[in-house]
Amino acid sequence: MMETRGAKVGARRPPPGYAEAQRAATYLASRWSTPPRVGIILGSGLGEAVQRVRDARVIPYHAIPSFPGASTSVAGHAGELYLGQWVNVPVAVLAGRIHLYEGYSPAEVVFLTRVLALAGIEILIATCAAGGIAPRAVPGSFMIFSDHLNFQGQNPLAGPHDARWGERFVDLSQAYDSKLRAKARKAAVAAGRGGDRLRCFAGVYAALLGPSYETSAEIRFLQRAGADTVGMSTVPEVIAARQLGVRVLAIATITNRAAGLSRGRLSHQEVLEAGKKASERLVRFLEELLARIQE
Repeated sequence: MMETRGAKVGARRPPPGYAEAQRAATYLASRWSTPPRVGIILGSGLGEAVQRVRDARVIPYHAIPSFPGASTSVAGHAGELYLGQWVNVPVAVLAGRIHLYEGYSPAEVVFLTRVLALAGIEILIATCAAGGIAPRAVPGSFMIFSDHLNFQGQNPLAGPHDARWGERFVDLSQAYDSKLRAKARKAAVAAGRGGDRLRCFAGVYAALLGPSYETSAEIRFLQRAGADTVGMSTVPEVIAARQLGVRVLAIATITNRAAGLSRGRLSHQEVLEAGKKASERLVRFLEELLARIQE
């Protein structure tokens, strides 16, 4: 069922704070039958996974109070929230995200993550599309984040501190939950049975601002810095979720080789097409993972 009532579309407001996020969480709470336990963010080209959400209440982002702007402006990001059940787990699935490179502030980028945390999710599963740097990071494979490098030059915790979000100085030495990562590794093996092996590895994600793709020199720098993949998202949401005590797992779909590592020209269309091709395997991966979370 699709929500039709919406906020004023296109109006830009000051970055939303705690009061706005709490109001949005209250709005969502009036629209679900069971509070979501797991929040899932779907990256570029991965939106078809929402078809597995049962009894879904679909809410356009612009209908959520204080959502910054009309919706996401990036192709491959639908801009809709799905509330329902997936593998008997109550979920809130964000079909698309907004990005720093669109001109949004860090507080705006992490707004929906904070809303879901205030709404009571225990676990955040963030997915994204990424360029492969490590030799094993080939198109069609998946990477479970073991750590990240934040080269975006921004942090959602910077600025005046509101203690209601949590501690100002958040420990990120264990940003990605070790127990969830272990479940994800087992889920990847199970999802690859039946002749369609799912290639999956653990590694480090480098987040850059974008929207331009990296230069070959930048990729060589990232290689030396220890990055296995590179992208333009995810890290702000991870930081915000950890401040609020939410356990985090992140999975990257490798859609292309990074600049200088292949002969082809990089394009967003290539990312979307590769994401769509991998979406069926990602769905199997997530279903196996949710089944293990439910245990």
